[in-house]
Amino acid sequence: MKISGKIRRPLWGGLIASAIIGVGIYYLGNLSQYEARELLGKSIPGFNMLCNTVVLASATILALLLTVLGISSTSKSHLSQTHYHQVALLAKWDTIIFIAAITLFQFSNIPITEAENFPKDWYNLLYWATLISSSLLCGGTVAVILMLYNTVTNMIDIVGLGVKDHRLVENESLDEE
Repeated sequence: MKISGKIRRPLWGGLIASAIIGVGIYYLGNLSQYEARELLGKSIPGFNMLCNTVVLASATILALLLTVLGISSTSKSHLSQTHYHQVALLAKWDTIIFIAAITLFQFSNIPITEAENFPKDWYNLLYWATLISSSLLCGGTVAVILMLYNTVTNMIDIVGLGVKDHRLVENESLDEE
């Protein structure tokens, strides 16, 4: 499936957001196992809140997509298959982000910092994994929000403003032939 420019831009936006967060994480430098354990213990509540927020946002976006499909099907304009492919792609990315967030939330609720027999040299790895996964989660969420923005502005143009020569409106003269 070819990704159009309207979809490519949100994906780049998500990638840039992840990169900016990743650069900030990189500048933290190397940590000892003790520092990693302490920072992990302090960052997990924020990570849990991030995961909860992303899960809530993703579920809300999926519900909004059902509304978009309802509006699309009752619109006077005949929308092209490209519109429906973009909505399907948005739903797919949103579902991936939803599953990732809920899975990461579940893993972050394991009380690793309280475990006595957890290998101490793993705290550093776990701390970095938490930071990297949070930056990817943020970038993915930014990409989904930007895709949703494109979908909403397209719907406003087509349904609300009645733009007939929009790239997502099928040419009615072709349908009549």
